[in-house]
Amino acid sequence: MTISNSIAAMADEITGWRRDIHRHPETDYDVERTAAMVAGLLRSFGCDEVAEGIGRSGVVGVIRGRPGRRRIGLRADMDALPITEATGAAYASTVPGKMHACGHDGHTAMLLGAAKHLSETRNFDGDVVVIFQPAEEGGGGGRAMVQDGLMERFAVDEVYGMHNMPGLTPGHFAIRPGPFMASSDTFDIEITGRGSHAAKPHEGVDPVVVAAQIVTALQTIASRNVDPLKSAVVSVTAIETGTAYNIIGTTCRMKGTCRALEAGVRDTIESRLTAIAEGTAAAFGATATVRYVRHYPVVVNHAAETAAAAEVARAVAGPAHVDVEAPPIMGAEDFSFMLEARPGAFIFIGNGDSAGLHNPAYDFNDAIIPAGVSYWAKLVEARLAA
Repeated sequence: MTISNSIAAMADEITGWRRDIHRHPETDYDVERTAAMVAGLLRSFGCDEVAEGIGRSGVVGVIRGRPGRRRIGLRADMDALPITEATGAAYASTVPGKMHACGHDGHTAMLLGAAKHLSETRNFDGDVVVIFQPAEEGGGGGRAMVQDGLMERFAVDEVYGMHNMPGLTPGHFAIRPGPFMASSDTFDIEITGRGSHAAKPHEGVDPVVVAAQIVTALQTIASRNVDPLKSAVVSVTAIETGTAYNIIGTTCRMKGTCRALEAGVRDTIESRLTAIAEGTAAAFGATATVRYVRHYPVVVNHAAETAAAAEVARAVAGPAHVDVEAPPIMGAEDFSFMLEARPGAFIFIGNGDSAGLHNPAYDFNDAIIPAGVSYWAKLVEARLAA
């Protein structure tokens, strides 16, 4: 692994920032302390411009190198999750019911380390825009920052993101061109039947029976409506109904999530889910009202920028430790909104044998900080070379 002496020398300091953020997790857009810490550090590094409140609570710093015409954006997420921590770490969360269970504390700290290094060296032609985003965990902070004029205001030409990956060897990298992470949508279905005494089911229309049929029928979307060589997930995750043992209720509510790796498959899922729910309910004499909400689009890595990112990762970790054909995953990421606005690439860095993401026992691996910071620094120097 190729790590500069200056970056290696910062590892303890960056770890300190990471653990401080970990102790004080903040969720969604309510990241006031974290954002203030980020902005304060960026100013102390000598960033040429620091802007706060982008996309409600995001922070953006600009570092100018030698005169050049291009700007590269680097993005990290700042928000935590509504999970009670179970790591037992000395720096564990001090906020009840909140923790950094996805490593955003590490992402923020690594990008801060890169910002400090780049502010000191300025060995590039053009400008760097460091982007610290709120509300990745379901709040759509990436979309909010784009809608707030992030790309235009800071004249970003291309943009890059990075996320840690449990199970991948520490400091190794994984990337691929094209669809890399899935779209993420949710649905709510309310079934209205006709209530009756449980001893006289023939006098009613049982919404639970209808719900059961809909759950089964929805699985035919992936198996019969989508090309077998393409990916689709339709998961019913909750069914709510009933108040007593001997009452058949009038309504039943269902909800769940849908994932896809192509926009066309996403469209198919939405249309078929609605048709199946409404048609199945009607067949049993009930009605179904469907609310389908699109959240994050597919993360699509651009080919040229992905190739460039992979080359930088090889320079950091060695060619044998970079998977350039990593399989797509059905998890979602709102960095997708930034990739829709500008060309760029999203990469995974190995977190090692840790608990999985969104697990109460998860913790970011501080040992990978030098590799992450080096990736950012070398990416800037490569993409903004004379």
